[in-house]
Amino acid sequence: MNIKSSILAIILVLVVFASCSTSKEARTYQSNINGKWQLKTVVTEGIMGNVKAQLLNEAPLPCFVGSSWEFNQNNSLGSYSINQNGGECVAVKRNIRWSIYESKDQPKLFQFKKVDAKYKDIEEGNAGYRFTIVQSDKQTMQLRNDVVFEGKPVSFIYNFVRN
Repeated sequence: MNIKSSILAIILVLVVFASCSTSKEARTYQSNINGKWQLKTVVTEGIMGNVKAQLLNEAPLPCFVGSSWEFNQNNSLGSYSINQNGGECVAVKRNIRWSIYESKDQPKLFQFKKVDAKYKDIEEGNAGYRFTIVQSDKQTMQLRNDVVFEGKPVSFIYNFVRN
């Protein structure tokens, strides 16, 4: 291989790595999210009255309030745990794989998939969840999930505090 071909090959490899790398902003979000959190509140927008929604195909909205979440940025794994809350909810601990999704000129999204003990996806159809990162620092985090609920666009705002 001649010098020109070698240089061209190196440039091509650098371009590929640069295009696949995570931005500094996404790395900051990952660092801020890393650790243990508690979901303090879930606020709804676009819905009036008592909301009977099943969040994350898992449990009713009130069951998630007070849930514990853990995120490890080193391996992009984590979990959330729902308590029984006086017997009104089914206690569950769910493993997840998470990351920050980036799209040009769009807000950063927190995304995750539920996984089993061997870290294989457990929901059919490659299902996963994406939330707009409204706010994130070392102590608090706010994620927004825009969905269609009963035929209308609504938002669920998840407010976390660091444990």
